[in-house]
Amino acid sequence: PHPHHPPAPSSQPYNLPIPRLHPRLLLHRQRLNYPSDSTRQARLTMKYYKFDCASLPDELFNKCTDVKEWLSLATTSTGKFPTGSLNRVVPIEKDVEIERINGISLYMIGNVLPFVLPMLSVASLFSDIGMLLLKLFMVYFTTLFALSKFFFFPYFISKYNRPKELSNTDVRENQYLHTERNNQKYTSLKFVWPESIHRPALDGQPVIFCAIPHGAAPLGITAYPIWSKLFNEKLCRWTCAPIVLKLPLISSYMRKVGYIPAKAKNIVETLTKKEENVGIILDGIAGMFQGHDEIAHIQQRKGIVKIALRAGVPIVPVYGFGHTSLWRVVQDPFGLLEKLSTKFEISLCPFFGRFGWFLGPPKRVGVCVCLGEPVRCPKIADPTQQDVDKYHSVLVKNYEQLFEQHKEAYGWGNKKLKFV
Repeated sequence: PHPHHPPAPSSQPYNLPIPRLHPRLLLHRQRLNYPSDSTRQARLTMKYYKFDCASLPDELFNKCTDVKEWLSLATTSTGKFPTGSLNRVVPIEKDVEIERINGISLYMIGNVLPFVLPMLSVASLFSDIGMLLLKLFMVYFTTLFALSKFFFFPYFISKYNRPKELSNTDVRENQYLHTERNNQKYTSLKFVWPESIHRPALDGQPVIFCAIPHGAAPLGITAYPIWSKLFNEKLCRWTCAPIVLKLPLISSYMRKVGYIPAKAKNIVETLTKKEENVGIILDGIAGMFQGHDEIAHIQQRKGIVKIALRAGVPIVPVYGFGHTSLWRVVQDPFGLLEKLSTKFEISLCPFFGRFGWFLGPPKRVGVCVCLGEPVRCPKIADPTQQDVDKYHSVLVKNYEQLFEQHKEAYGWGNKKLKFV
């Protein structure tokens, strides 16, 4: 190296011994819930894998590709990844970028269409402003739909060599959508996981992937084939609010890529009878509402732990770094819309994306989906509240360790994760 330029710091941690602490200082740290010396040492020596979904060659994004080819592209790190390495946004093709600007905007407006259209229709009967708003809304929706249906759809079907229609039976094949492939590129999506869940650790058993935070829309989970291939061979079905599976247009698409209602009966049936993986956004709509620090609305979300105990399956905590930065959610000063949104599990808060676009495309923010240590749940036919509390506390602890492990690599060294 040049004598005036010191060598670049190594991405590998120094294997220095951790000094012993005075008993009083140790007690003080325990009261503040600091990680123990053994825990810190384990984090320094743990091996982590990183898979860059956005950089995956398009020809390998298909059902027939062996998972070994995907895993061969993963990089590793002992301990933490270098600071700022997990939030990098890479340039993408213009056709992909424009398609996502149009496609995500269409998806967002499609979610509110069943609610807004009737209200505007009624308003148009009583005022000229209502009629004007109705016309503008229909022109906007129709334009986005026409561009998606008649231009972007045939273009990307040809580019990615995908079938023209979704299968009514092959959910796994349907998960390789061109829209979700473009999501991966738009968000520079990366996956990070510890050696403890690297293949074949989770083979032969269903798994519950519990992801937070929701944000305005958790784009990190839409890499559906990753969940159905990278960690074990089982199909992964994500859950959503039952009302979403009743909406016109969107419901048909969501069912065909594997979505199920977020109800205990459907989740248990998927885990035990179908023996498939289940993914759930644990904080739900409450996860839209964030402050300077990240907020995990999971202290009262214990139902999934009870389900895991009854099924005897592990829970893998998942944190979507960047989910809360994709859109800006507007909240009223009294928190009324937040309370109503949380109660009815449907967003009543306006949010703005790229270019300040209302219900528009997200900002070009790098998203990194990080998985943590699994919570190994024994099979208990009738778990007690004590059982549920015990394993829920382990889940919360694993989320905290997961966030602390990777926040600096994502560029959030000054942020904390608060549990409510």
